[in-house]
Amino acid sequence: MRRIAVVLGVLLVAGCAGPAVVAPSDAPVPATTAPTTTAPTSTAAPAERALPVYFVAETDSGPRLHREFHRVATDDPASDAVREMFAGADDPDYRTFWPAGTGLRSPVDVAGGVITVDLTGVTPGAQVGTAGAELTVQQLVYTVQAALQTTDPVRILLDGEPVEELFGAVDTAGPVPRADLYATRSLVQIDAPGHGATVAGPLVVTGEAAVFEATLPWEVLRDGAVVASGVTGTAEGQVFAAFSFSVDLPPGDYVVRITEDDPSGGEGRPPLRDDKAVTVT
Repeated sequence: MRRIAVVLGVLLVAGCAGPAVVAPSDAPVPATTAPTTTAPTSTAAPAERALPVYFVAETDSGPRLHREFHRVATDDPASDAVREMFAGADDPDYRTFWPAGTGLRSPVDVAGGVITVDLTGVTPGAQVGTAGAELTVQQLVYTVQAALQTTDPVRILLDGEPVEELFGAVDTAGPVPRADLYATRSLVQIDAPGHGATVAGPLVVTGEAAVFEATLPWEVLRDGAVVASGVTGTAEGQVFAAFSFSVDLPPGDYVVRITEDDPSGGEGRPPLRDDKAVTVT
């Protein structure tokens, strides 16, 4: 009788709860509370870019800005271009006069038509020489503007605070505009191959120049001797314009050089030039 009472009790409870659902023995039984899961979010690595970075080079006509392209994986090209500038150039002819230890305090910011670069590691009274002071500041201006592809002026802060003057010679109380291209940059510039590059022949040289009548002489040297030479043209004369030329060379180490044409026959300033050491395979 006790067994019958128990069975009746179970049936009574089941009847109150509604019909029972019995899953087949070979079917999975669904969980009564399915846990909520979120797939892990994958963050894509930043794309690699060729960042234009400016450096100072001494020339026979005085110091000028030269450009290198540094390949960097970045999602903040302006900040990383400035970091590359402080890290130094690949070409031993190029240098930076910013004091050792200079760095970015915070990422480069753009707002209201002004680029703000907040630096650290520079004392307001630091000296780099009167002749180099203006070009050192312009090195920063050109680098950050090129990375952002703008000509917005650059406000320079030191440790978050405005600075009236840098290097005892450059007014930085307000945003600093870009100085004149033709008085500041080298008028001849090899962009590729970079210094120290190893390339498969034929050697293809590209860059930018602002030269008289779009005429750009070039030569290739091996162990100091000229082994090839010629003249190429830029897309337009007297303004910065692209150029390209190629030359077949046997495998080996070379120096490729470009130079301004000199229509004055030596009566004017010394022609500007740029060269790169390369290995041809």
